[in-house]
Amino acid sequence: MDRPSESDAYPLHTAARLTQTQVLESLLSTSPKLTLKADEDGRLPLHWACTTASLPTITAILDATPKRGFDPDVQDSSGWTPLMIASSLRDDAGLPTINLLLARDAEVKIASNTGGTALHFATSKQNIDTVKRLLDAGATARVKDKRGQLPLHRAAAVGNVPLVKLLLERGKSPVDATDVDGLTALHHAISEGHGVVAVELLKHGADSSKKDGDDRLAIDCAPDATVRSYILRHAEMEGIDVIES
Repeated sequence: MDRPSESDAYPLHTAARLTQTQVLESLLSTSPKLTLKADEDGRLPLHWACTTASLPTITAILDATPKRGFDPDVQDSSGWTPLMIASSLRDDAGLPTINLLLARDAEVKIASNTGGTALHFATSKQNIDTVKRLLDAGATARVKDKRGQLPLHRAAAVGNVPLVKLLLERGKSPVDATDVDGLTALHHAISEGHGVVAVELLKHGADSSKKDGDDRLAIDCAPDATVRSYILRHAEMEGIDVIES
């Protein structure tokens, strides 16, 4: 089997990142305290293992970590926890890892240095099953990051209708919350050209009369006449009046 380089100051991190199972097991059998060693980014081997979604690797590290030093919510220098990393993997690839971490009492409400939670990151990657799991575990859709954004702002910006509905209905997210620029989820949806999402937000009571920090109505953020027309036409079909001035 491949051996870590003698010059590698973080051999367990490397084995975890590259899913070198045999190397990892060998290192753990002789030096389990390596699981508690942080690299220059403040990351433990567990953080790197969670980027791979390799359950054997993650489980081996969790099982080998000395009990007195074990913290499922350990944060790296950016404030990211293993749960956040797993939540941000595309296509819900981190869901099995999330279940494993939750079984080890990981906390879903912790925020990173930017104020983002696991729910924010899962939403940004459009991981709807992960969002459902986090909500079931007690995550809140009502907490803003340091940009003043709720997960709903992110769901609207990426144009994901099922996520928007999930955050509003199950997550009880405020529909008209504003970020630091005064933008609501409706502003974000329209400015990104997501007419279907905009209409969905309007159906859930979004206030089209709210103005952002630049004194713009949401409909004024439409990137072109086609998007604007689509929103106005479909809102009218739903019996919704959209404020235009």
